[in-house]
Amino acid sequence: MNYTAPWWLPGGNLQTIVAAKLGRRYPLAAPVYQRERWATPDQDFIDLDWQTGLQAPGAPLLVLFHGLEGSSRSHYAESFAEFARSQQMAYVVVHFRGCSGELNLAPRAYHSGDFEEIGWILERLRSRHTGPVLAVGISLGGNALLRWAQEAGSLAAQTVSAIASVCAPIDLAASGASIGQGFNRQVYTRMFLQSMKPKALRKLAQFPGLFDGAALRAAKDLYAFDNVFTAPLHGFKNTQTYWREASAKPGLHRIRVPALVLNARNDPFVPAASLPAAKEVGDWVTLWQPHDGGHVGFPVGAVPIELHALPRAVGGWLLQNR
Repeated sequence: MNYTAPWWLPGGNLQTIVAAKLGRRYPLAAPVYQRERWATPDQDFIDLDWQTGLQAPGAPLLVLFHGLEGSSRSHYAESFAEFARSQQMAYVVVHFRGCSGELNLAPRAYHSGDFEEIGWILERLRSRHTGPVLAVGISLGGNALLRWAQEAGSLAAQTVSAIASVCAPIDLAASGASIGQGFNRQVYTRMFLQSMKPKALRKLAQFPGLFDGAALRAAKDLYAFDNVFTAPLHGFKNTQTYWREASAKPGLHRIRVPALVLNARNDPFVPAASLPAAKEVGDWVTLWQPHDGGHVGFPVGAVPIELHALPRAVGGWLLQNR
């Protein structure tokens, strides 16, 4: 990806925050979604938002898995919706459990290594769609998508034609340490916990005794939150085990479907030193590691900045590899 940030947006933090807060996600009109609810095998549900509108016959389906606390209205989801519409592709945003605006029913939420859930969703979408299926995962969703491809191995190609991971924390321990310090702790960690803690406490009200509510209220960073909530609810001993077993980086060489792994080297969440080298990933994986971009930013131009650079580059790569 050939990307250079605007001169007036130096550094990963500005490129991240300005894109999320001031970016123009679509040049014409906001995407219109139609929601579909699926019952899950464990008597829960997930919600999928399908973009409405005309699609070319046999058009590819672009599936987006959002990031931590994201949704179909996240800036990147709407930007990819605009790209899909411009290409007459079918487009759907899959909401992880509890992220569609309604608390899910089961004593669980979602996590960075949720590859079984990804696989079940993609297989069901594959069975319903006649054209190619292309999948993109953003941040947490990107790590989970890569973990699915690793576990599926050569069988992944029966479900998708190509996948892309955007700004994923593929080394969760490195990213967890980074977001837990300094400016990141004061801004990003606080922002995430303001959303995650109330949802977790609502889950505790659903299932009294599910976890230690006092310990969750006291959590000041994602490590502590994951130790109380995410790890034990999803079968991990603790945060350290969760971050180690859920990280996609160690298994990138196992992927057997065309896979793009895009990470800006100035991403405040993902330290450049934690990114893989080409020799670590195998022949099926393409690495894009531009110097600029921030975390799911890649803004273009002046205010109102445009956010089309990311979906055009990633979507174009996916279409070329379908």
